[in-house]
Amino acid sequence: MIIRSLFAFLAMGMASSGVAAPTIDYPDVKPGDKLHFPQDEGSHPEFRIEWWYVTGWLKTGDEREHGFQITFFRARPDIVAQNNPSSFAPKQILFAHVALSDPAENKLLHAQRIARAGLGLAQAKTGSTHVWINDWSLQQKGNRYIANISTPQFRFDFVFDAPMPPMLNGERGYSQKSPNPLAASYYYSIPQLKVSGTLTQRGKPQSVTGTAWLDHEWSSEYMDARAVGWDWTGLNFDDGGALMAFRMRDKTGKALWAGATYRQPDGATRILRQGDIDFTPLKSWRSTRSGADYPISMRLRAGGQDWVLAPLFDDQELDSGDTTRAIYWEGAVHVLKDGKRVGRGYLELTGYAKALKF
Repeated sequence: MIIRSLFAFLAMGMASSGVAAPTIDYPDVKPGDKLHFPQDEGSHPEFRIEWWYVTGWLKTGDEREHGFQITFFRARPDIVAQNNPSSFAPKQILFAHVALSDPAENKLLHAQRIARAGLGLAQAKTGSTHVWINDWSLQQKGNRYIANISTPQFRFDFVFDAPMPPMLNGERGYSQKSPNPLAASYYYSIPQLKVSGTLTQRGKPQSVTGTAWLDHEWSSEYMDARAVGWDWTGLNFDDGGALMAFRMRDKTGKALWAGATYRQPDGATRILRQGDIDFTPLKSWRSTRSGADYPISMRLRAGGQDWVLAPLFDDQELDSGDTTRAIYWEGAVHVLKDGKRVGRGYLELTGYAKALKF
């Protein structure tokens, strides 16, 4: 979710060639705008940044559990002449991260790609979800999503079935990220996705089932200048409920802003605000690669309830040096209440290796 370094890379290339970098007026994210489905499940190419984010838990036939992540990003660089007629002009940039949390490996297996949109090689379509980079793809067909990902270490051939309509975060999909209302995104989630398909490792395909979470956000100004990163979680509870919660952190580590959405098992939704949410670190893990200290276990208070988020294993750090150049922790977590597991989810921790800048 971090693209400033990519823009900086493109800007350096233009500067070295003597080309002036034009400025683009990106549209603002505004409260009160209504999201429309399935149209808004597709790309919004006029906005600066966008992502489709699938995280979840898998179970193989031998009852082994894995976590996985599939993320496609779209970026509209502000240093490219959008009226350039060339098919090679990088008017839209697509990049992707995929990862497998395998306890047998005790580390995160991951891969990444980047490409300019067009020429049939990479694209984020409008109208419904269909995004791809070469043979990596995520495509919507009604209430079903199909993902095909192949890397040297693993292959995903997954189907995700949505049992309920999208869950709107914030004010009917307007998700504020800061006291400044312009720092915001349009944001919905689809929790409790039913997973089926095949996971291939070391040339061996295995049938898998599981539960996943899909996030889709688009924005032109995601972060307040005072924010250095965020903590985010998407939790699927065993009773059918779901919770999305986040906090934007300032340089002191305190919450600059926070928000959450709780969906009850019957589908009723409750929006939680600043005072309703608290992340309390319980356990830290230090990466020997980046030197970052991550609070990989958290006590989460939201709406008067408390849960403990405990990692599947410690080392779930992702270094996206070939694409966004960000280093962050994104891992599968158990959801515990009174010491008993009541759900599964993902926890994302950014800005611990270094401050993020959009």
